[in-house]
Amino acid sequence: MLDLLQGIRVVSFNHFLFGPMGIQALADLGADVIAIETPEGAWQRHWSSGDIWHDGQGMLHLCTNRNKRSIALDLKSARGKEIALKLVDGADVIAENFRPGVMHKLGFGYAALQARKPALIYASASGYGPDGPYAERPGQDLLAQALFGLMAITGEKATGPRPIGASAVDHHGGALFAMGILAALLRRERTGKGCRVDASLMQAALDLQAESLTAWLNKAEKPADVYARRHVAGWYYAAPYGVYATANGYLALSLCPLPVLGQAIGEPRLASFSEQDSWKRQDEIGELIAAALGKQPTQTWVPLLERAKIWHAPVQDYAEIVAAKRPRSACRRSGSARRRGRSSPNWVSPRSRSTPSPATAWCGSTGLDAIERPCTLAGNTRND
Repeated sequence: MLDLLQGIRVVSFNHFLFGPMGIQALADLGADVIAIETPEGAWQRHWSSGDIWHDGQGMLHLCTNRNKRSIALDLKSARGKEIALKLVDGADVIAENFRPGVMHKLGFGYAALQARKPALIYASASGYGPDGPYAERPGQDLLAQALFGLMAITGEKATGPRPIGASAVDHHGGALFAMGILAALLRRERTGKGCRVDASLMQAALDLQAESLTAWLNKAEKPADVYARRHVAGWYYAAPYGVYATANGYLALSLCPLPVLGQAIGEPRLASFSEQDSWKRQDEIGELIAAALGKQPTQTWVPLLERAKIWHAPVQDYAEIVAAKRPRSACRRSGSARRRGRSSPNWVSPRSRSTPSPATAWCGSTGLDAIERPCTLAGNTRND
């Protein structure tokens, strides 16, 4: 872990993905994170992405709980509450993502803990915020995608709404959660005052669509729908911005002058379209591009597009990402990895080299590795 938050202690009452992912970011930055679990273990220990298990450990737990310590407490018992309050007294941050009102019923609500420790940062993550019409609804990534537009802009008119292929709202919500906590810690450093931080899946889902929503709200004549086009990535993008099949794969094409693209791929009709056409005739332009690119394999098109200085990328699946040879950034060779004369790995292991996961999002010149403490295994959690 890095040492940027060294000396900051976070007591985490988090479960599922949203909360643990956000607090893991703080742990990766060097905070001392103590995760409080039920005596049976947190929910994420008992459910695994893809139903994939490694020595009894689920993937959801492995991807969100590195660099943390864990303790199992029965918060409904007098002894459990006593221990939890002692942890609160030594904490800089309390973080939780129960439904609104649950922490209050357990005796760990914001008002009670603020009165106990005024300098405390109390961070709450929820589905839809602490109040409002959706507050009591179950908050979950898929449901947030449905309620707040992401499914609509990801799907196509012919096939209907479609969720994003990853838990994007959970992940982005976790990042916003961590960001709010960091800002509150900076404010406390300046003023000595604690405060409450709220993050929600609703906020995260809308924030992910800032560009699309801003465009839609300010468009005088609203479009009939906000579905993605067949080839162009979204209703608010100009052609050719999207994904196209080749003879043996797919290519993503960014924005570029249509005449230049037409010359590169041998489709002279693209030169007849104006810049305004690229916004209004997306489907027609997309079909011409798709027909041309489908005649040759990706390997044929890449050098032609590079020569024409057209931004593009082949679409890679996970196996291709792992197998790809690519340069590592300079920061990957910082610190202890540099001293050992090798680059830090792109994939890191929360437990051992046999259970890899994506590396942390940060790097720096601290001389410290990304993982100091692997996920706490079932049976190794302290019980009190």
